[in-house]
Amino acid sequence: NAGGSTAGQQGLQQAYAVAEGMAKDGEISRIILATDGDFNVGIQNPDELKTFIAKKRDSGTYLSVLGFGRGNLDDATMQALAQNGNGTAAYIDTLSEAQKVLVDQLGGALFPIANDVKIQMEFNPAKIAEYRLIGYETRALNREDFNNDKVDAGEIGAGHSITAIYEVTPVGSDAILNDALRYQSTDAVGGSSELGFLKLRYKKPGKDTSKLLTTPITSGMGTVTNDIRFSAAIAGFGQLLSGGKYLQDWGYDELIRLANETKGKDAYGYRSEAIKLMRLAQSLGKN
Repeated sequence: NAGGSTAGQQGLQQAYAVAEGMAKDGEISRIILATDGDFNVGIQNPDELKTFIAKKRDSGTYLSVLGFGRGNLDDATMQALAQNGNGTAAYIDTLSEAQKVLVDQLGGALFPIANDVKIQMEFNPAKIAEYRLIGYETRALNREDFNNDKVDAGEIGAGHSITAIYEVTPVGSDAILNDALRYQSTDAVGGSSELGFLKLRYKKPGKDTSKLLTTPITSGMGTVTNDIRFSAAIAGFGQLLSGGKYLQDWGYDELIRLANETKGKDAYGYRSEAIKLMRLAQSLGKN
């Protein structure tokens, strides 16, 4: 019987106390919380949990949250815990998903290689008329937070990568949605080939000061890999599920075609599973 009380706060307090008592220089401490997210004893509000976890984060202990169940998961609580505890969240509802999270991807989940990773992108107004970042709604930072090492951001685990996808509209395109700005200069900056300028900050695990990496983004940076194109398909899938108000006549047929063309080597079958979900969503939309 899965009913009854869940004293999530009490369990976390005890876990942090044990982790802090065992902490040693050069070692990584991580709490793995398995839960349905339904904290009904102690702190229950996601905002209050966020404050509680943020205070514990400074101890250097990481937090991974594994959500178990089918249809009863409290995702808001899971995300509040993971995002503010230098950690990750995963939803496990099948044996295959458990294999993925607890076996195939375990190393990356346990061992961080970069903390507080932040990306800041500036586009050249002489080349790019409009842009928007797809996703990251719950991870957006204020502009001034980029250079503030006290502001928390995301972590990257060993063997993992992250993707930030921007949709851009070139100057002169018929697809421009907004009126031109009255006071913005459109003079090219840094050479006519620059589309934008990328800044990236990260901290090495255990360090308090971030490192800065920068690079210009040019129109001749090479071919787009299948991995990136498949990422674009996943981003498009997410937009279709949320209404797709910016996609115009681009729909599930185009999405599934792009995903199939760029699936590439699929050792664990994750991409094939994603395509099955796309087809399922398409069929549900027709009913």
